[in-house]
Amino acid sequence: MMKICCIGAGYVGGPTMAVIALKCPSVEVTVVDISISRINAWNSDQLPIYEPGLEDVVKQCRGKNLFFSTNVEKHVYEADIIFVSVNTPTKTRGLGAGKAADLTYWESAARMIADVAKSDKIVVEKSTVPVKTAEAIEKILAHNSKGICFQILSNPEFLAEGTAIQDLLNPDRVLIGGRETPNGQKAVKALKDVYAQWVPLERIITTNLWSAELSKLAANAFLAQRISSVNAMSALCEATGADVQEVSYAVGKDSRIGPKFLNASVGFGGSCFQKDILNLIYICECNGLKEVACYWKQVIKLNDYQKSRFVNRVVSSMFNTVSGKKIAVLGFAFKKNTGDTRETPAIDVCKGLLGDKASLSIYDPQVTEDQIQRDLWMNKFDWDHPIHLQPASPTSIKHVSVAWDPYQAAKDAHGLCILTDWDEFKKLDYEKIYKSMQKPAFVFDGRNVVDVARLREIGFILYSIGKPLDPWLKDMPALA
Repeated sequence: MMKICCIGAGYVGGPTMAVIALKCPSVEVTVVDISISRINAWNSDQLPIYEPGLEDVVKQCRGKNLFFSTNVEKHVYEADIIFVSVNTPTKTRGLGAGKAADLTYWESAARMIADVAKSDKIVVEKSTVPVKTAEAIEKILAHNSKGICFQILSNPEFLAEGTAIQDLLNPDRVLIGGRETPNGQKAVKALKDVYAQWVPLERIITTNLWSAELSKLAANAFLAQRISSVNAMSALCEATGADVQEVSYAVGKDSRIGPKFLNASVGFGGSCFQKDILNLIYICECNGLKEVACYWKQVIKLNDYQKSRFVNRVVSSMFNTVSGKKIAVLGFAFKKNTGDTRETPAIDVCKGLLGDKASLSIYDPQVTEDQIQRDLWMNKFDWDHPIHLQPASPTSIKHVSVAWDPYQAAKDAHGLCILTDWDEFKKLDYEKIYKSMQKPAFVFDGRNVVDVARLREIGFILYSIGKPLDPWLKDMPALA
């Protein structure tokens, strides 16, 4: 029986290995992590991450050919193929701080593999890493190999949170990059044979190592760029009276462009987009490509602008101050169908409102109060470092409460901000919410999920991203 070990039991490692175990019953798959609490959760009825369909897959395979363990070295020693899916956070200090990827965890994993391995191994980059990382890993393994042959492959993930299981079961493509040597191509074939048990061969793409590493960064950069592009249009739509949904629908009908990732919003979030673009910028700068780096910087600048523009609209609409006013925030996760709050736009919006001394009441169906408090307390990029596990100071957030019901969050609020596109927010009883709020009652829809005409009919003063402005808002332009 082939044995696969994955180092890292997070958002990528856990779901990916669960689906491999499901589709490859003859392969023994073990996910290892040094976090005892995380592994305990994977072995319990309360998985550490929320992802539709994940629980069913895990329950089908766990204890049969899918295992979760903290005995990292044992399973690395036994494995034929080792996936490495550890954090590659943005550096917070030193050379490249704020842009470069911190490969500390990757290097540590490589040294551990070299130390415990007693037989030839295929080591697979599953984390998103800078171009040429494989070369550095090869050097570490080669200088500590003791005669063992290691082959490095790049197999980046292209998962979207909220649809990760379906993305794994029916992927657009599986990308495998390897060395163009006999042993390198043999390793590529070994991994290809695993995926070929359920993925059509025409969807399994093989490239050289550097193309595979760069393709992941490029894919996320292109997707983020589309969001920033439509968000740029949303600002112009508000200024001219156009409707961004009508514009994006018309643009998306062009077969050269397509309709996906053209939904205007308060901004993109998640663990990958900003981090990967910053990494791409740093790589461009290191290679002397200043103009290319500046191009990708603008994608992030536009995203930051969209969030600050939203905050300014809230404040200016409510008589240029939210000091002492209760603002209900519906949604804190960066997108629906996930509890992930990494780089969620809600953090910047909430911090902006708190900066004007608002009192926030936050509701999200999948995000805990502890998580919300930690996120609002942490500094930028802290979420991907060990500090993320530290409890928030009890005095750090004085004006934030967390509600477990959207109606409770909205009660006596002066304004309501929708920051995540949860389906339930489309179906709320907004007449009930209106009656419970202070008047005039404001709704600021950062995800374009509500029926604009209906809410205005109820009596709300409504701001919706990229939509023609409410007459009230036209008289109170957003602050600069």
